[in-house]
Amino acid sequence: MEGIAFSPSKNFNFFSKFHANQTPLPIKTLTPFRFFNQNQPLLSFSLNSTNKSTQTPITQPPPLVVVGSANADIYVEIDRLPAEGETISAKNGQTLAGGKGANQATCGAKLSYPTYFVGQVGDDAHGKLITQALGNGGVRLEYLKSLGGGVPTGHAVVMLQSDGQNSIIIVGGANMSSWPDKLSDQDLDVVKKAGVVLLQREIPDCVNIQVAKAARSAGVTVIMDAGGMDAPMPEELLNFVDIFSPNESELGRLTGMPTENFEQISQAAEKCHKMGVKQVLLKLGAKGSALFIEGEEPIRQPIIPAAQVVDTTGAGDTFTASFAVALVEGKSKKECLRFAAAAATLCVQVKGAIPSMPDRKSVLNLLQSE
Repeated sequence: MEGIAFSPSKNFNFFSKFHANQTPLPIKTLTPFRFFNQNQPLLSFSLNSTNKSTQTPITQPPPLVVVGSANADIYVEIDRLPAEGETISAKNGQTLAGGKGANQATCGAKLSYPTYFVGQVGDDAHGKLITQALGNGGVRLEYLKSLGGGVPTGHAVVMLQSDGQNSIIIVGGANMSSWPDKLSDQDLDVVKKAGVVLLQREIPDCVNIQVAKAARSAGVTVIMDAGGMDAPMPEELLNFVDIFSPNESELGRLTGMPTENFEQISQAAEKCHKMGVKQVLLKLGAKGSALFIEGEEPIRQPIIPAAQVVDTTGAGDTFTASFAVALVEGKSKKECLRFAAAAATLCVQVKGAIPSMPDRKSVLNLLQSE
């Protein structure tokens, strides 16, 4: 079994913080500040076969930039899904911050990596809930816009069953409304200065295409989470994606191929390669994950068992964002998969999406115990 070593880096500085009413500036103009203002030093990780501690110093890294959705997740806890025409009572209900983009941004920030979120919320209670949750998680919010004109914040109804599985209905709201035909130079500037850009499909494809093009022009890696709208992926978007990350059902739906076993999954991933994507990062739930790189053997990663599965909401977002953080820090693809698997395992043991995102120390402790 591989050993794990990790070490603190006490001099990890990021960027200066702006007040909400200040005009955002390009990253290159920002001055250093200590991230989160925490007493704990930043932890970095490395996997190796010698069990020797190694220092992995990180100074002034390019940020993780997430462009995507922010939702208020309206949870209802039920024993089972209602049948057609049936009314059932929920055991409990509450509203928590979520949305694939907000989830991934919070995950990156809680893993002690500088993370910006580019997105939209409404000027309503749900928008304030999400903004506060993102800020509390350490996400940089200079590029989060609050829309007026009665545009509601996006929200989702999450039907959470007793075994931790969920069914979700999404209302797009500000995530799908009022995006400019052309993104501002400021929004694209932060994209071009990123280390990795994360996208999802809970915002319009035209926005994702603009971002992916800008990232490609600057040599920035683009990871595209397939979750979101149930529609074919535009070929123009796939042409600018470096890593495409669906789950098993999304892979089958987008390729029109069966995904019942690993051989079928491999064939579907090969079709993604033919569609123009060189790397497919596949989330397989209880069966783990796999990375398919064109022309190479797949890299498989089993799950790291959870003590108890409480809520799977946000687990895929945690996995993708954690993989992105490890990748931008220069880890090998195998290390990235293992780091992401550990983060996802911690996520499913806590209810809610943003509240369940693990911190870096917890992920490293879990990896060390394996």
